[in-house]
Amino acid sequence: MALSLRPKRVDWLIGTTVLGSLLTVWLLLTGLDAVLQFLRQLGAVGKNGYTLNNAVVYILVTFPRRMYEMFGHSALIGGLLGLGGLAASGELTALRAAGMSKLRIGASAAGVVAVLIVGVVILGETAAPWGDRQAQAMQLRMKSSNIGMAGNTGLWARDGDRVINAKAAMAKQRGERSTVQLADVRVFTLSKDGQLTRFDWAKTAEHDGRHWIMSEVRSTTLDDAGTHSKVSPTEQWDSSLNPQVLEQSVIQPQYLPMRDLRRNIRYLEANNQNPGVYAVAFWTRALYPLNVLVLVLCAMPFAFGALRSGGLGKRMFIGILLAIGWYFLQKAMVNFGTVYGVPPLMANLLPAVLLAVAAWLYFRRHG
Repeated sequence: MALSLRPKRVDWLIGTTVLGSLLTVWLLLTGLDAVLQFLRQLGAVGKNGYTLNNAVVYILVTFPRRMYEMFGHSALIGGLLGLGGLAASGELTALRAAGMSKLRIGASAAGVVAVLIVGVVILGETAAPWGDRQAQAMQLRMKSSNIGMAGNTGLWARDGDRVINAKAAMAKQRGERSTVQLADVRVFTLSKDGQLTRFDWAKTAEHDGRHWIMSEVRSTTLDDAGTHSKVSPTEQWDSSLNPQVLEQSVIQPQYLPMRDLRRNIRYLEANNQNPGVYAVAFWTRALYPLNVLVLVLCAMPFAFGALRSGGLGKRMFIGILLAIGWYFLQKAMVNFGTVYGVPPLMANLLPAVLLAVAAWLYFRRHG
């Protein structure tokens, strides 16, 4: 049976019902997550100059990211609540009796999600990463007064008579231990009267558990006789920079926009390093719209069966159960792919493919 894409009045009925339920659930889930995080932030108030205003600002700037994260679960639960309400009132039965297929009903609900998800993706690539950078800089200032983030210029730190700048700081896995790698590192050594006496540039700097090790180092010293330069492949860097504090300054890969993820992947691959978590995060973001739409469409059969009888509590329970099940299925597939060397694209795509096949079989069999 051909599926007409032209909206009809019944499509608007289904769409507005699902939209109202989705927005309500989205606001409740995001608000609850924000309140729980605010309570955690209250525990830090009064430490290192962290104030209640800082805690409020932290919640506000991270709210777009919380909206992005909660949209998938909200679309699933909201869709079930909306169609469940229509099923309980008998309206879905009337639509079926009028000749409207289950696939058309499911597509009407998924269409609302498809429209919203365009704005959600834009939010996740713009306001959400910006807010996380602001929040991370705020947390870093609380942990150390000598370290700060300055927008596009990267990380800045004061270490005695030296000023340090790293254009990028990336998370890196060393066995079972995570660490941070600084890239494009510049170290300015100053005299007591503020004059530059030495300049060091390194392609990377990484803490090995005991010392900082700089690679591809170019050093220039300045004295009365002029400038003197030397180059070395590696060099131990005696610095008091705390790698644990710096690790806190690195925004988690899943919070980065696709542009930054792609840049970090290319950098790591160019240096013969495994992009690891950055590749997984990139494909998770790239496939986010597909995963949400497939999940919503695959949940629709419950509206024609399990949700026909029962109240709001039952619909909420089934929706939350499906959301939790999907979360663990996706995590398991990604972890399986990481362990056994499955490309991140395939590991992230496989759960959506399995659900899409299940939905196709259902709608093909039941109309």
